[in-house]
Amino acid sequence: MNQKTPPPRSTSTHRVDLVRRIDLITLRLFIAICEERNLTRASQREAIAASAVSKRMHDLEQALEVALFERHPNGMALTPAGQSLLHHARVTLLNVEKIAVDMAEHARGVRGHVRMLANLSSIVEFLPDDLPGFFRSHELVRLDLQERPSADVVRGVEEGVAEIGICSADVATRGLERFSYRRDRLVIVVPSDHPLTRASEVSFADTLDYDHVGLFATSSIYLRSQYTAQQIGKSIRLRVHVPGFDAVCRMVQAGMGIGLIPDRAFEVLSHGMELSAVPLRDEWADRELVLVARDPAGLSATSHLMLAHLRSPSVSAH
Repeated sequence: MNQKTPPPRSTSTHRVDLVRRIDLITLRLFIAICEERNLTRASQREAIAASAVSKRMHDLEQALEVALFERHPNGMALTPAGQSLLHHARVTLLNVEKIAVDMAEHARGVRGHVRMLANLSSIVEFLPDDLPGFFRSHELVRLDLQERPSADVVRGVEEGVAEIGICSADVATRGLERFSYRRDRLVIVVPSDHPLTRASEVSFADTLDYDHVGLFATSSIYLRSQYTAQQIGKSIRLRVHVPGFDAVCRMVQAGMGIGLIPDRAFEVLSHGMELSAVPLRDEWADRELVLVARDPAGLSATSHLMLAHLRSPSVSAH
């Protein structure tokens, strides 16, 4: 009697089987191996026997039907499939952490949580004015706000670290949805008796004969100023990098050089410091900040409310 060949499993059946065979412990161990580049060190870090870790990785590769690692005498390297799984594993564990945090907050009576990444300009210049109106209407919502350079804001929203981001419009936002938020203009901060104060406005080229106090090297303001100097054929006479606009003002006050910051930040931070702000004439000094999100329709209810508030005419009119 001829034995019939069993029919191939459907794609949906295969997916269900795969989900059942991949657990959070295995994903955590996989990430540990990727970060340590060594199975033994990963097992020590996670306090699990190396043989058990090795078996889990073998079973994971069998379940996925792909090789995740290239095994070498001095360690383990990821295959392209492994690189892809690493991204998904990190997002998965991050989402599980978010579930735990959200449930704990509901247990404490906090109704909703918004995670936002924003560049320094938006945090110093605009969010202190724009957020209180939101929280007057949503008192039990909690905001987790982290400051990052604009490029890292985009990357963080892409990877699911936050649902909403605010960054410079000059930065490539790739597949994210973007919405206009606010505008500012860059100014040169100088001591009140500096020669540049004689002009009503200056070009960035006019500043390159003076020492500069620069923002951190990954800030969009510093990167743009450096690019402009290269286009002119000069270099910035940088004396010091500092982490924020307040530090720029303090260093300028101390005679370390002149600095480039947004006009609103100067208004907020410069009181009593005997500093002046000279508007920058260059076209790129007029800047736009944008809101970004992966999928506005897929935002949590509280994040959707926050995005709608920051896009509202009452905010943009400030």
